[in-house]
Amino acid sequence: MSVLADKVIFLTGGAAGIGRECVKAYLKAGAKVGVMDSDQIALNEIVKEFEGSDLLVCVGDVRLGNDVRMSIEKTIEAFGEINAIHNNAGIASPSKPIDETSEDEWDNLFSVNLKSVFWTTKFGINSLKKTKGCILNTSSIVGEMGQDNHAAYVATKGGMNGLTKAMALDYAPFEIRVNAVCPAGVWTPMLRKWAGEQSDPAQIENYLDNIHALGFCPEGDVIADVALFLISDAARFVTGCIMPVSGGAELGYKK
Repeated sequence: MSVLADKVIFLTGGAAGIGRECVKAYLKAGAKVGVMDSDQIALNEIVKEFEGSDLLVCVGDVRLGNDVRMSIEKTIEAFGEINAIHNNAGIASPSKPIDETSEDEWDNLFSVNLKSVFWTTKFGINSLKKTKGCILNTSSIVGEMGQDNHAAYVATKGGMNGLTKAMALDYAPFEIRVNAVCPAGVWTPMLRKWAGEQSDPAQIENYLDNIHALGFCPEGDVIADVALFLISDAARFVTGCIMPVSGGAELGYKK
């Protein structure tokens, strides 16, 4: 039997990058997946890519509570319930120190990366209580380590890690697990945008390979594999975990 057979997963930011790899992994594992994303063109592409699968796409902005509510309601209407919410939507720009970050840039990062978790939980928790489901947050290892010239983004991921632990305690009485997966560098459209903002973009690929102890910067499938584990019953006694999937980037300097 497929490990996610008959499970319904609601995933934000699923049209590209890590999210798209997670859609692929979840569908392959037998799940039914509702994907919310603001990119209509990219959503159309995944509909074509996964034609014939139990896939529902919803166009919406995770910053807006009403958009999140409607997308969750559509998913429940289509599939009957929700067993897991994967908060994957995120942005990484701008790459600046805090004093160079505008108020609008700060607010936008927090609205997309962190307030979206507030909205999905607010509108999805009742279904998770019924199914004794789980929540997975896509965080970043920089939320644990820090990173230069990326203050607002780091703050959102540090906040997400703390929020994950608080939610794990709040919802444990309902047998709802809450975990976070923490990549280091992963080649996604968002990382490529960040790389282009650096002072020497030509050297950034070598840099991103070298920060990982295992010697390379991976694609999003390595994150999807761990996300699949954390959502599955194989992780049924794991909650409040901030799981690094980082190739050892946080372990220290290499020679």
